[in-house]
Amino acid sequence: MYKLFKSHMINSMVPYFILALAVIVTFHVVSEINVFWGVLSRFWGIISPFFYGLTLAYLLSLPCGGIQKLLKRTQNPVLVRRSRRIAIIILLLIVLTLVALTLNLIIPAIISSIELLQVEFNNYQVQLQDLVTWFNNLDLPEFIPAIYMDDIFDGVREYVDNFNISDLAVSIFAGVGGAFSTVFRAFLTAVSALYFLIEMEKLSNFALRLTTAIFPEKKRNTILKYTRKLNHNFRQYIAVQTVDGLILGTIMTLVLFFVFRSEYALLLGLMLGIINYIPYFGSIIGTAIAVIVIAFTQGIGTAAIAAVLMFAIQQLDGNYIQPRLMGKSFSLSPLLVIISVTVGGAYAGVMGMLVAVPLVAVLKDILDGYMEYRENKKLEMLGATDDEVLDDDSAWL
Repeated sequence: MYKLFKSHMINSMVPYFILALAVIVTFHVVSEINVFWGVLSRFWGIISPFFYGLTLAYLLSLPCGGIQKLLKRTQNPVLVRRSRRIAIIILLLIVLTLVALTLNLIIPAIISSIELLQVEFNNYQVQLQDLVTWFNNLDLPEFIPAIYMDDIFDGVREYVDNFNISDLAVSIFAGVGGAFSTVFRAFLTAVSALYFLIEMEKLSNFALRLTTAIFPEKKRNTILKYTRKLNHNFRQYIAVQTVDGLILGTIMTLVLFFVFRSEYALLLGLMLGIINYIPYFGSIIGTAIAVIVIAFTQGIGTAAIAAVLMFAIQQLDGNYIQPRLMGKSFSLSPLLVIISVTVGGAYAGVMGMLVAVPLVAVLKDILDGYMEYRENKKLEMLGATDDEVLDDDSAWL
């Protein structure tokens, strides 16, 4: 009886002990929050190249898988047996070819555009002064302050006069150190991406075995279901945004060159195509930059016409081209997309903006499935028949 009482008493005290331990740990974490975040930041600084390498390997696995399927269709025993390695070699050759073409064709054109922009800087400064004068002469509300270029120039002169050469030396050394660190981390990311790409199938099999070993069959099937859904979403999102970016960038380049005769058509079109990966915000930011450049180089009137035409092209892309490329996999409301991109960018920068939409689409599916399950359970408890099942119109958002 004593042993039973003792065992029961100990068992009843275990939850209180765990709660007290959790309170103590939480108190120490909160009180040493700076140290805690410092440790996390240092840990992230160490593993981040491998994380970005894994992300890059995953992106490269998309075309690599396509090449591998083509090799298997040849039914050649050697190609089929070594399809993974041959696909990786072909993919690396394609990537190196694209890099070489970029360095020899696109980069020189961009550099010449930047040099031209620098040469014409004085003219743009005069146009900026005219633009500021036009803005100040508008009948604006009192809470909008006027812009005085003299104050801006005086501030720049004061900064130049008070600039210390020793600060410049420190900045240069810091910049060299930062550049070396960036190059090393980029090299580490590229090397880890290559090894991750080679071991991708083994990593997938290991993750599958680990999931099977830890979770029961029902939970394992649910996890695998949504993992496959997430993988499908990422693949489709990257493919669609790449194709759409190529279409949009090509159209914008042609319009800027043939319609507006802009010397920066290639630079602006390339920027608009790349920044299109970020939903909503990317097109807005890219269009605004392009309009500003045209305003300085070709006048406000031309910039206004360009803004209207580029906005029309963006609407055509967003309402016609993208939905047909995307299909029904990302049937999210615009508000939910904007919120997800904002939150993803706040926590993980550009990478967070890229992964936000596919991730939120899967989270929405999980929430829809859970809500449908709970609502059907309530119908069963109320005596509903099996035919009374909720349709897809009840899905949230």
